[in-house]
Amino acid sequence: MSEINQDFLFALLREAGPSGAERRAADVWKREAGAFARVSEDHFGNVYAELGPEGAPAVALMGHLDEIGLMVSHVGDEGLLSVLAVGGWDPQVLVGQRIRLLAPEGDLIGVVGKKAVHLMDPEDRKNASKLEDLWLDVGLSREEAQARIPVGTVGVIDQGPLIVGGRIVGRALDNRVGAFIVLEVLRALAGAELKHRVVAVGTSQEEIGLFGAQVSGHHVNPIAGVAVDLTHETKQPGVSEKKSGVKPFGSGASLSVGARLNPAILRQMIAVAQSEGIPYTLSASPHFTATDGDALSLVRAGVPTAVVSAPARYMHSPNEMVDARDVRACIDLIVAWVKGLEGEPDFRR
Repeated sequence: MSEINQDFLFALLREAGPSGAERRAADVWKREAGAFARVSEDHFGNVYAELGPEGAPAVALMGHLDEIGLMVSHVGDEGLLSVLAVGGWDPQVLVGQRIRLLAPEGDLIGVVGKKAVHLMDPEDRKNASKLEDLWLDVGLSREEAQARIPVGTVGVIDQGPLIVGGRIVGRALDNRVGAFIVLEVLRALAGAELKHRVVAVGTSQEEIGLFGAQVSGHHVNPIAGVAVDLTHETKQPGVSEKKSGVKPFGSGASLSVGARLNPAILRQMIAVAQSEGIPYTLSASPHFTATDGDALSLVRAGVPTAVVSAPARYMHSPNEMVDARDVRACIDLIVAWVKGLEGEPDFRR
């Protein structure tokens, strides 16, 4: 596996951090950042680490810390919990999973329940699961569950990271990997002579609307920014390379091309990748990217923005997968781009 800081990445991946409740993951990120950068946070759940001259124009590097999750909406008979989606779920991947609920008096584990196949009518077996037909069973009576699990309690799949072959697998890679990359970029820049204030941001609430990027972008007020996320790896069955581009594992950093993104930064990044021998691909995003980059590009008077992504399989599932070579390429590309920025860069189209 390519050389990355696996201990830090896995520490991030082990923590539960559904949208709006990113505290645990944010604490890991801040603790790591505090060893080499100035750190801070805001009321919205965003965490910041920065290097370079204080008061200088800022370059923002954003990766969101939140993950998709579930929220308890009702405690029913037999203590069975109804849940709502926090972010975008395919309910098929939830069936039979264990869920860690972040309850006020301590975490509780529940099991996603569904009628067993033996009890289904033949017609029922043909139907896809809907979230409203599933429930969460925490093994408690209704009275106990109501006392310990208030409505609004959130949870995530109880699944830790591991290495499968040479690849990283687990929940929350989307987008702890991006938050990991931006902080590893900052670590690599520590000790360098920087012309700008470089601010890595672990953003909140991306999965429910890019909200953390809006707040943090306004706070940092950067002259340029990079959002780092995952994109879909295209050699898995059923993915059209005509629509999604060619982004196999090992192809490096994927650079998004689109109307919302700044072509000057894209040209700079391509030139850096070619001169440094860093593998990269291009991805067409004609309208929007569905990443923090969309929000950042519209902050204040508009921020020149790029989106850099690592290819991933099985996004929004208990077992997302990335290749460490692509993670390394994203880090190396952004580091080289920041180092090559002029004191007064020109980002005009």
